[in-house]
Amino acid sequence: MRRETRKIRVGNIFIGGDAPISIQSMTNTNTSDIDSTVSQIQALANEGCDIVRVAVPDMEAAEAISKIKERITIPLVADIHFDYRLALKAMENGADKIRINPGNIGSVERVKEVVYMASKKEIPIRIGVNGGSLEKDLLTKYGRVCAEALVESALRHVKILEELNFYNTVISIKASDVKVLFEAHKLVSQKTDYPLHIGVTEAGTPYSGTIKSAVGIGAMLLSGIGDTIRVSLTGDPVLEIKAAKEILRACGLYKRGAVLISCPTCGRTQINLIDIAQKVEKALESIEKPIKVAVMGCIVNGPGEAREADIGIAGGKDTAVIFKKGEILRKVPESEVVEALLEEIKNL
Repeated sequence: MRRETRKIRVGNIFIGGDAPISIQSMTNTNTSDIDSTVSQIQALANEGCDIVRVAVPDMEAAEAISKIKERITIPLVADIHFDYRLALKAMENGADKIRINPGNIGSVERVKEVVYMASKKEIPIRIGVNGGSLEKDLLTKYGRVCAEALVESALRHVKILEELNFYNTVISIKASDVKVLFEAHKLVSQKTDYPLHIGVTEAGTPYSGTIKSAVGIGAMLLSGIGDTIRVSLTGDPVLEIKAAKEILRACGLYKRGAVLISCPTCGRTQINLIDIAQKVEKALESIEKPIKVAVMGCIVNGPGEAREADIGIAGGKDTAVIFKKGEILRKVPESEVVEALLEEIKNL
């Protein structure tokens, strides 16, 4: 059962409560290069990104937000470190959420200015704690990056906001160690009901990073923890969205689009199943129907093993049968199997 959290609005999206788990990513463009940033955000949105974050390292980037917002359709989060003036300018220019840690921006008066504008504009603040930038006193106290240190850091920042009567907060705790990350989220979910942004930071390249993220994010989601996710990969951010959707699908939490079931092949396979599966997978990217499609190599076991699929194929010798809910519909030559399967999918 999913953990019950507060419901917070970010632009036209809700995080927490009964809202679906949203998918996030971050641009890797220079934010002040408006055209490049908008182009990347549009590509992310087309792939299924719900919320996008942009780096705001200077005033030029903060000023660019208003122009970027005019040309995108998904909520924008301004990622800010240390300089409270950038947070103020980002909110003034239309940021839907800001990522800033109140304990890192100086005096109480500066924090009050940020909180006042966020409250006035109803803009949530995401507190982001990272194992790579943990406070020195916590490293001294615990001797290492651990779940307890990460949670204490997060709640320390939360307390600063709560003392100013600000509760429109999202918590993000990131670490590259999956076990530490999982333990930290179990602990923080027992101590607060703020919505949680989850993900494995610095996960790696698209191959290794996707596996690491699937283990970490998947474990948390299956434990009922997590309200919005980001898969952090060293590569094209669009790949983060593809991976995030597959993780959510595997956990039964993403109901849009088709799910592909395919067997690993064996010595009984007598068609080029690998090629067929790849072609079917590519074709399914444009299908919005919430269906299961099976691509199986063996006519003996295929239909039975994929009985829960809505539609599928099972290979024979240079042929394949098309089946629906485990019942065989017809046999087609191997050369026509992809086209025939896609035609049946259209008719569902």
